Amino acid sequence: MGKLKSYQEQIQEIVEKGINTAEEQQKKLASKPFDYAEKLESEAREYSVKTLRKRYYGYSENLFDQLRSLNSRFGNFAADLVAKLEKEAADTVSETADEVTSAAQSAKASVTTKKPAARKTTTRKTTSSEKKTTASA
Repeated sequence: MGKLKSYQEQIQEIVEKGINTAEEQQKKLASKPFDYAEKLESEAREYSVKTLRKRYYGYSENLFDQLRSLNSRFGNFAADLVAKLEKEAADTVSETADEVTSAAQSAKASVTTKKPAARKTTTRKTTSSEKKTTASA
């Protein structure tokens, strides 16, 4: 029976080691969320509400300054584009006016070089009442 007692003790030691190992693993797993919570809590304590507000306003001010700068760039680009288009339109109008002036001058020159057409004289027919008045006189 000494052997049975020895086997019993060995089995109990093996089970005890298994229990101890399972307990260590469970504690490791259970500690993870608590470790994260402690870390989060310590980081949250680093930032006060005033610090957070200051950072927020700093970031938003920077963002809106960049948007204003971008708007200014777009405005300058648009102004350059409008000036270029206006210059091209003015050049086109000037060229068209020159062409119209040239065409008008050539038309005027061609009209003045042509001889005027001869006029036909119309003879007036006398009516019968006019003849009667001249005959009785």
